[in-house]
Amino acid sequence: MKSFLNVQDLGDLKAALAEAAELKANRFKYDTLGKNKTLLMVFFNNSLRTRLSTQKAAMNLGMNVIVLDVNAGAWKLETERGVVMDGDKSEHLLEAIPVMGSYCDIVGIRSFAGLSDRDYDYAETVYHQFEKYSGKPVFAMETATVHPLQAFADLITIAEHKRPHRPKVVLTWAPHPKSLPQAVPNSFAQWMVEADRQGLPLALDGAEQGIDFVITHPEGYELDPAFTRGARIEYDQQKAFEGADFVYAKNWSCPGIGRYAKDYGRILHDYHTMMQWTVDARHMAWTNDAHFMHCLPVRRGMIVTDDVIESPTSLVIPEAANRELSATVVLKHFLQEM
Repeated sequence: MKSFLNVQDLGDLKAALAEAAELKANRFKYDTLGKNKTLLMVFFNNSLRTRLSTQKAAMNLGMNVIVLDVNAGAWKLETERGVVMDGDKSEHLLEAIPVMGSYCDIVGIRSFAGLSDRDYDYAETVYHQFEKYSGKPVFAMETATVHPLQAFADLITIAEHKRPHRPKVVLTWAPHPKSLPQAVPNSFAQWMVEADRQGLPLALDGAEQGIDFVITHPEGYELDPAFTRGARIEYDQQKAFEGADFVYAKNWSCPGIGRYAKDYGRILHDYHTMMQWTVDARHMAWTNDAHFMHCLPVRRGMIVTDDVIESPTSLVIPEAANRELSATVVLKHFLQEM
């Protein structure tokens, strides 16, 4: 594995879940695998769970870790080719990347969408520059379009909370005061669709396999079919929630699909309309006593009410804790193939 961006890069999800369970039982089983190897974590954007969990995962494997916050102490980096650098950016990414690569063995990249140029964002320009010029394996710590470490941790969490039947998993759009990227919902959808395609045994008896996966959102928030193909789309939130075993709430801005192409990165609805999508006790009553999930950080009172996120069926803390496991499995794959 030279790159970890999409679910297909990890391969067999049943085997990956077994690795995660093995590591949860003994987090330091492979603590010499990364001896004398260095992980460089490059952050173009803020982070809490990704930074802490990925650094802990590398330490579990015996790696050295370097963390670079590009916007806090480094030179400002230009990412576009063919520009005259007469502004406040002192160094070009095309020189910075190979220098970074010379100091490490694996590179993790966190670089969010700008939400102004869909073609630029969905081309994953920054990530692929690191792939091309660093000379080292590269993995996504959330990019313009995906967050695979989060989605893998979400899958681990669902697998740990099996139901007696094939689980119904609902990804629901929820309100937010700012425009947010589509990376988390894109990856969650991609990983749930693939888990269903691979027929993962996610029921207690293993007899019914895969996932009944539904996405619900207002019109105009249709995610890119490259990530959702195979999922059911339901615009009626109540119908989507009925019988759900897991509810994953997340906001995202307009992905700019079809007749909404010119609205990429925008919030499409007024405040009152948005707030009808907040996950509260009334919404959860439509479900099959569903577990509540969210990637965090979460806007209480907008995405979800206090009583739901603090309920016994909320999985937001175990879900976040599993970020350490998803990162450990991914780094282990890189190291074993070196």
